Amino acid sequence: MKLGIVSDIHCNAAGLRQALALMGDVDDLICLGDSIYEYRFSNEVVGLLKERGARVILGNHEEYFFGPQGERARARDGVDPALTEWLASRPHRAELRAHGRNVLIVHSTPWEPRGAYVHPESALLARFGEAEADIVLYGHTHQQLARRIGNVLVINPGSAGEARDHRNGRQLSCAVLDLASEEVKLIDFPDPRAA
Repeated sequence: MKLGIVSDIHCNAAGLRQALALMGDVDDLICLGDSIYEYRFSNEVVGLLKERGARVILGNHEEYFFGPQGERARARDGVDPALTEWLASRPHRAELRAHGRNVLIVHSTPWEPRGAYVHPESALLARFGEAEADIVLYGHTHQQLARRIGNVLVINPGSAGEARDHRNGRQLSCAVLDLASEEVKLIDFPDPRAA
């Protein structure tokens, strides 16, 4: 079983489409939050995730949009109410059991309060090894990572929408995880909007 993993799309429909093309055939598509960008909503991004049957969780940008401060943004012309309702109904975290492995899906951290930016060089990364899971998928930092911490395989696909990772030349990225072998393929690509 192969999982396609995207995160932090931030309304970049072209980036999401390119990530989907580069990942190829996957059995399950997972979005680790921040599909939208602060008070901007993308019918195209959310519609594509819904159409693909993606497992989508909420990130901090969805929290802003669906919080009291996002009331005006939700009422804007052109924002599809059915898609906003669908996205609002997504959880903050999810769990998946497949191939005898427990996969924990979070936007920032497995612990509360959530929201910390745990970069690849952060000492906080060690806490991911305490998760009650075989694999933890997280986003939020826009920096890719695939590392075993204790018994836990920790994966961050980077961002499919807003490049911030100097280690990959500030390219967009996504990941494919083969659950049977636990092989992780990190895929870098230039932002199609810059072409």
